[in-house]
Amino acid sequence: MVYEILHTDKVSPLFKDQEETLIWSCLQKIMGKIYANDSTSPTAAMAVIGDFTFFAGEPNKELVSYKPCWCTQSFMIMVPPDRHWLNLINEVYGPKAKIISRYATKKEPYVFDKEKLERAVSALPSQYTLSMIDERLYHLCKTETWSSDLVSQFSDYEQYRQLGIGAVICKDNLIISGASSYSRYRDGIEIEIDTKEEYRRKGLAYICAARLILECLKHNLYPNWDAHNLASISLAQKLGYHYSHTYTAVEIWGY
Repeated sequence: MVYEILHTDKVSPLFKDQEETLIWSCLQKIMGKIYANDSTSPTAAMAVIGDFTFFAGEPNKELVSYKPCWCTQSFMIMVPPDRHWLNLINEVYGPKAKIISRYATKKEPYVFDKEKLERAVSALPSQYTLSMIDERLYHLCKTETWSSDLVSQFSDYEQYRQLGIGAVICKDNLIISGASSYSRYRDGIEIEIDTKEEYRRKGLAYICAARLILECLKHNLYPNWDAHNLASISLAQKLGYHYSHTYTAVEIWGY
């Protein structure tokens, strides 16, 4: 059996060695859900939030195989804490599973150079406008596939207004780049960032991220950055983050 865990203190010890803000969102019951193999004395658990699943405890095939009914997407990124969980994911999903590397940054609240970030924001070319995401821009984000991920984990604008924060660059009243909160935990956010393909390599993502980081610092929120490729970790380092470590994840295509 797989159980949804409402009292997350029961599974917190299983996740104690994992420093993922997405897990914290679930444990703090702000976003996402926690599942386990037992409702009273769990020995295995998983945190599911958006397109991510994190496992903890003793490897459990039933948990790996379980897809929550509210997960309607056909894609998932699973993060195993060790090779035993990794082997189990590969066993369950077979050819649907693709092993990848992701890149974590150190969580250093005081590492950012605010003056440098402010200079980056001020350097935005005049043909573009930079704005924080309000209700109009929230709905505009949802009109294109690439930009919908900037707000995709929030059920509506009201939830985004309460928990989310983001900045976008527009040209001719269309969004062309953005940095926003993929998720929220008590003390910060997990950053989601992207630029429309034809506007990439112009420094726009850097400017959006700089504005978002400054806003987070203003509100005493930590803007956590977890990179999905080398270009992303390079951008993070340019913004002031420091590389922490590389870890293994598994993309599930046809989840």
